[in-house]
Amino acid sequence: MLEKIYEFTKGDTKNINKMIDDDNLLINHMCFPTGEGLPEHYSNSNVYMLVLSGTLTLKLDDQEAHKYEHSRIINIPYNAKMNVNNFDDDILELFVIKAPNPKNYKE
Repeated sequence: MLEKIYEFTKGDTKNINKMIDDDNLLINHMCFPTGEGLPEHYSNSNVYMLVLSGTLTLKLDDQEAHKYEHSRIINIPYNAKMNVNNFDDDILELFVIKAPNPKNYKE
């Protein structure tokens, strides 16, 4: 079998799982109930957020916060200040894809 299979499940509690961490990229699967999110931080690679369900509230640098519903992909450049939260009623589920993998990022 040449292909690799990665499984993930949606949860109802805060959950961050590293799915893939290889030389090419890093993929995290995240679930956030209402009121949960990530601490403010800076992007350490090119980041793609793929919203699977719920509504992502995302504030980048000094911009106003924007909301992104399911079926959206948001591209965030390297070294952007990020605030990632779920301020809505439904559980937020997303994939965070970093390419290149931050451990191999060259500025």
